[in-house]
Amino acid sequence: MYREILNDLKRWKDKARRKPLMVTGVRQCGKTYIVEEFAKTNFDSYVYLNFETENTLSAIFDFDFNVNRIITEIERHYKTKIVPGKTLVFFDEIQECPRAITSLKYFCENMNELHLICAGSLLGVAVKEDKISFPVGKVNRLQLYPMSFKEFVIANDRADLIEIFDKWPVDRPVPDLYSVPLKKLLKEYYIVGGMPEVVKAWVNTHDVDEVEEIQNEILNDYADGFSKHAPNSEIPKIRWIWDSVPVQLAKENNKFVFSHVKEGKRSSELEDALEWLSDAGLITKVELVEKPEIPLSGFADKTYFKVYMSDIGLLRAKSRVSVETIMEESLLFTKYKGAFAENYVLNELKFLQKEPYFWRSGNTAELDFLYDEKGEIVPVEVKAADNTQAKSYRQFCKKYGPRNGIKLSRKNIAENVYENTRTFSIPLYLCWNIDYYIYSPVSVKM
Repeated sequence: MYREILNDLKRWKDKARRKPLMVTGVRQCGKTYIVEEFAKTNFDSYVYLNFETENTLSAIFDFDFNVNRIITEIERHYKTKIVPGKTLVFFDEIQECPRAITSLKYFCENMNELHLICAGSLLGVAVKEDKISFPVGKVNRLQLYPMSFKEFVIANDRADLIEIFDKWPVDRPVPDLYSVPLKKLLKEYYIVGGMPEVVKAWVNTHDVDEVEEIQNEILNDYADGFSKHAPNSEIPKIRWIWDSVPVQLAKENNKFVFSHVKEGKRSSELEDALEWLSDAGLITKVELVEKPEIPLSGFADKTYFKVYMSDIGLLRAKSRVSVETIMEESLLFTKYKGAFAENYVLNELKFLQKEPYFWRSGNTAELDFLYDEKGEIVPVEVKAADNTQAKSYRQFCKKYGPRNGIKLSRKNIAENVYENTRTFSIPLYLCWNIDYYIYSPVSVKM
């Protein structure tokens, strides 16, 4: 299946200042598959080491960090020749071998002509452990996320629905010819999500039962991973937080509240468990910014945040929202509908390499997301339905005067000006294309 990260991998391959590449991402989002596909089409040979399934490989790194010796032993073990420039070497589940992580520094310094990729589902957790000497400044990094909506559409053999918007006029509404199938595909994406195995099953069978079976297997695997990889003292807390995420998202004020995780538990008791889930890539924290200035990261309140899941399909499965509820848009789905739309947009923004925050002004106004880019702050308002009345968005624009802003909803494309802010109303199914609108040279007459 098409994954946009292949383009990033090709750019890394040809970089003059290339370093060993670290690919991170939540478990089962397709890291191994994508590296293997990259190897097949870009290298003469490929050597794969998995430190989880073959734990004896760690012995190769125990003696020293002489990269010539390490490569020679790998060649002997796999009875193959490694040729820098022609061979791709892949260290998978590298977090299981801390010394292999450390060795990346020496591959960077002493054998930078070798194309070396490493990956691991829990690298974010592993590098925080004191026993690992992380090669700061000696690696390139890429983050692989679950499949985006754009990739999902292409996987469903509707690349035409993506290509048509390559240079779509910013002032042209989307006709039913394109909007109807895209709206249907977005509902399906809410059901299926972006985990590659789930998407593949959906594309091949359109069997909802099979989709849900795989989703539940993934959720169970994640839960089992808590027991295997997390400190024993944190395991119950991690489970409590993991189970509370969908419930907290659906609240009217969806700020994450530690006291709602487990009665009698304080934030000081649960913070490490929350960070473990964040480091593992299973959740994303979005922090509050009350006074938006550049960089937003410097003004974020790390004690006040929302929490989202890394995959919309897993959110649906974990929330036990039925397929019929989403497809038929039941009136009883009102609160979760907004949560799903927010989680979907958050994941799309992360996929587009944005770093979202949210804004709140006391108890009077709240803006779903904002991010800074190219020296500007971009406000983003999310509506799950056709109603796009956004008082908070207008208040933000009036108070801070951003040049451009985005309103995502089920409404068609439109361009307006609110409080001198050029605002694009964009259908939720075109969230993947927001940069095209933001950086379009066409502007509304003020």
